[in-house]
Amino acid sequence: MKKLKFLFHLLFFVSFTVSHSQEEVLFTVDDDKVTSQEFLRVYKKNLDLVKDDSQKDVDNYLELFVNYKLKLKEAYDLKLHEKPAYQRELKNYRAQLVKSYLTDHKVTDALVKEAYERVTNEVKASHILIRLQEHETDTADAFKQITELRERLVNEDFSSLQKELHNGSTIFVEDLGYFSGFKMVYDFETVAYNTLVGQVSQPFRTKFGYHVLKVFEKRPSRGEVRVAHIMVAKKTKDDGESFEKRINDIYKKLQSGESFESLAKQFSDDRSSASKGGELAKFKSGQLSSVVFEDMAFSTPEGEISKPFETQYGWHIIKSIEKIENPSFDDMRSDLELKVKRDSRSKLINTSLVTKLKKQYNVVNDKPDLSYFISALDSSFYKRNWKLPTDIPQKSILTVGDKEFTYQDFLNHLSRAQKRYKANETFTNLVNRLYDDFLNESVRSYHEDNLENVDDEFAQVVGEYRDGLLLFDLMENKIWNAAKNDTIALQDFYNRNKSKYTWEERIDAVVASSSDKKVLSQIKKQLEDGERIDVIEESVSTDESLNVIFTKDAMTRDHQLLPNNFEFKKGISNIYENNESYHLVVVDAVLPKTTKTLDEARGFVVTDFQDEIETNWLKELREKYTVKVNETALMTIKGSLKK
Repeated sequence: MKKLKFLFHLLFFVSFTVSHSQEEVLFTVDDDKVTSQEFLRVYKKNLDLVKDDSQKDVDNYLELFVNYKLKLKEAYDLKLHEKPAYQRELKNYRAQLVKSYLTDHKVTDALVKEAYERVTNEVKASHILIRLQEHETDTADAFKQITELRERLVNEDFSSLQKELHNGSTIFVEDLGYFSGFKMVYDFETVAYNTLVGQVSQPFRTKFGYHVLKVFEKRPSRGEVRVAHIMVAKKTKDDGESFEKRINDIYKKLQSGESFESLAKQFSDDRSSASKGGELAKFKSGQLSSVVFEDMAFSTPEGEISKPFETQYGWHIIKSIEKIENPSFDDMRSDLELKVKRDSRSKLINTSLVTKLKKQYNVVNDKPDLSYFISALDSSFYKRNWKLPTDIPQKSILTVGDKEFTYQDFLNHLSRAQKRYKANETFTNLVNRLYDDFLNESVRSYHEDNLENVDDEFAQVVGEYRDGLLLFDLMENKIWNAAKNDTIALQDFYNRNKSKYTWEERIDAVVASSSDKKVLSQIKKQLEDGERIDVIEESVSTDESLNVIFTKDAMTRDHQLLPNNFEFKKGISNIYENNESYHLVVVDAVLPKTTKTLDEARGFVVTDFQDEIETNWLKELREKYTVKVNETALMTIKGSLKK
């Protein structure tokens, strides 16, 4: 926690240094140059964050900035940046940060807005699926079959087609009911939302095979609902009448005023919810396997109880607990962005980014000759024990920016990939597809490695953290630990400065506070009659009708319970009004101004001792390193800030 706070506050001084030979040098620390542009960038960036007006003064701010650069110079000279722990932490931070920069924000924003439209609107559809393996390339027969079935779906009754064709293995003819965004794979979802009501889509392929779908209805999402239910399950096929009688008997009990929760615990056959009074987790349309149950849940007014109704699972009575409307786009934005990046639609973001990066780094899209790699594979690849060939040609297969990727690199990619694939496609198709993956991965990897060179914002953020991390280690070892661990030096500092650490005049007192002045008047009378305050407090605490709070403390004059100009003297005060309440003070003793012991003042003493160590240390750094300020450049800066 201390490190996080330090790094946050340090951003006030952290700068981003780029080598610009034309920029004017403002000052140097030995041979390290700091430009006017760098200083102005940091000064303007933090101007609104400065609370101390003295730090807005350019000369004062320059002093602070020079001190910062001196510390940073010392950290590098001590080689703190070479410590393994430092390098690990910086590497982990960079790896986390880079994720937010490896994206196409324009495409992401469009997908998030699209996702919101889809999660707040529902589609009712049915589909026919001809099942195919994901990477199957011989698809002519399947496409012909799905095209013929589309014509039948346009002209024939869906229920009849379902009875005739559905086998649950190679052909699926399914009523999907209502669904919304993220409930289907993205390709399927997109076709469903783009198909007009009453229309049948053209054939399309997903990872499951070829589909056609028919859209029956579209409507705004009904949001979410939270209900409780009592269920009488169908246990046999022959006694449905007795189930209906049982649910009606339970309903009569509800109508006579008996508790829904109590009856659910006694009689509901849904054991998972019965113990909770029948309450179910909140749900949306399409989440349950019973459309009848969902429709009843959404149509029952909040707080009311439905009549008994039947589903495929039995008889139910629903109690509506809460209706939850769709959140606004702003409320859902963050959650939707996470879902988009985890969903298959994230491929669109990656594809868009890689397309831009290929252009940025002059990557040739044409595939090289891959025959060597196709011939290098054998059946062991699908058994996951394929070995790389010997005598690999020392040739380049891909160039990204100024980096060449070799045959060895692509063979390593193939070797890693064998863990993910089974023998369901030819080596030619496999190698061509894996080369596309390799190309995209190489472009992204190169961009990630070079982000500091092509993205100033990323470079600045990493630079801030890098320097902040260094200075944290430096300050911890040089200042903070020294102040805390050198007990002899700390005691000496306290002895030299103990006059600074004093208790102001205080009272040892008990304050009784109440919104009822009469209650305090009664307490005051009891005190004046000789009753002890602790006895009164104990008696009052047992009477819940008396709203009195007692506060015992050593109080200075600025204590929040004391009125202005409160007289410090032993005894019972008058009742006074302060902060919209009444108070009565019992002063046991007046404590004179005294010096705090080291233990009593330790927090303040350690902080002041650290400041002294740092001040002396900075003097040493200025003697160790030569600081030269370009007064002409400084005057130019001051002039520009006055405009």
